[in-house]
Amino acid sequence: MNTITEYLESNRSAAEAELFELLRIPSVSTDSQFANDVKKAGHWVADKLTQLGLSTEVIATRRHPIVYAESPPVPGKPVVLIYGHYDVQPPDPLEEWHSPPFEPTVRNGNVYARGATDDKGQLYTHIKSVEAWLQTQGSLPVQVKFLIEGEEECGSGSLYEFLDGQYDNGRTAMDRLKSDIAVISDNSQFGPGQPAITYGLKGIAYFELRLTGPSQDLHSGSFGGAVTNPANALSTLLAAIRDANGRVQIPGFYEDVISLDQRERSQIAALPFDEDQFCQQVGVKALSGEEGFSTLERRWARPTFDINGLWSGYQGEGAKTVLPARAGAKFSFRLVPNQDPDKITQSLKKMLLELCPPGIEMELIPFHSGKGILVPLDSPYLRAAESAITSGFGTKPVFIREGGSIPVVSSFKEKMGIDTLLLGWGLSDDNTHSPNEKFHLADFHKGALASAHLIDQISSLEAF
Repeated sequence: MNTITEYLESNRSAAEAELFELLRIPSVSTDSQFANDVKKAGHWVADKLTQLGLSTEVIATRRHPIVYAESPPVPGKPVVLIYGHYDVQPPDPLEEWHSPPFEPTVRNGNVYARGATDDKGQLYTHIKSVEAWLQTQGSLPVQVKFLIEGEEECGSGSLYEFLDGQYDNGRTAMDRLKSDIAVISDNSQFGPGQPAITYGLKGIAYFELRLTGPSQDLHSGSFGGAVTNPANALSTLLAAIRDANGRVQIPGFYEDVISLDQRERSQIAALPFDEDQFCQQVGVKALSGEEGFSTLERRWARPTFDINGLWSGYQGEGAKTVLPARAGAKFSFRLVPNQDPDKITQSLKKMLLELCPPGIEMELIPFHSGKGILVPLDSPYLRAAESAITSGFGTKPVFIREGGSIPVVSSFKEKMGIDTLLLGWGLSDDNTHSPNEKFHLADFHKGALASAHLIDQISSLEAF
């Protein structure tokens, strides 16, 4: 490993320059005006993998391409599947950026750009670690497969179509991807100087609710009290989903929730978490949530409901006494392992229909969903990752859960029966999905080194 370490150290500037080149491509997948840029980013990644000598393919989809690459098989050794995404969130609001979102700028050891940590920077650490192996050793001690998509930030629709489809002589995509373990770096460390392995993720169920009342906006004085106001109805329906104690009120919502055992609660409680510092970080004066649980337990291991967007009525300057014709909201549930998004969707729809007042037409639109996941703490791959991160970062990682969702993790488990190592190199204050997104460059390089050590550690394990 000394030669690999030396290679990564001596190529730090080149690695940063390549990352910045990728960050300059505005690959915003959800906005069609950036479609060519998304395609450009996908081909950029594919070209880098091809240059390493990997067998690489750009797979066309109905929207944005998927990049697949693989190294030669190594008989008797595990196969590692590395997943990532080259698309990014919209940069809005632009006026809140201190430097242009698609012009990487280094300040205080961080690179600021959209996609810096989510997920271009973190993904690229694995590409650089494979490069280090191939450049110094000539080959990899395990087979590595890359699956890199361009729609993660807008629901991964094309990826799931690919995973469920066939590609050659009746073989499925999952046959092609068959592996022993998956690796994803699209999350965070526990804190500065404290790397972590995420062994649990929440699932998600995301919806849009549309309510329609009168055929047009009405005078609120002339018609108020006689015609049901869609905005009032929307407020009532949303308020009914969650009570004052933070408990979701959908019938059967908690039936499948697995309670935290005392061992895990003790492990979470032992982590060095400062609530006052957390409040300062997110810019609030107090915290709230489901009664009976700590802040970290609520964030990581309890299901939640949050409104993500609201609209209705007059939004301009000054007053306009209007009874709006329409109202709508986007909202999501973050689910814990064992909860079923489909089951919750049916129960939610039934509840809202029963509560919907006369004179209102309701439409509930399900968007993307995914199940939560837990990786067994006694997994040999978790132990391999622990050793690799200790070598790469110089600090032993802690084991944490995460409130975010990566639906593809549950797909890998359900369709291929493999677990996923969630190895985040980012930090919780990296402003993911927000203005001034950043990635600490020292952690970028440590992540590449940890990834190289991970390949070495996994090569000592037997394939399943």
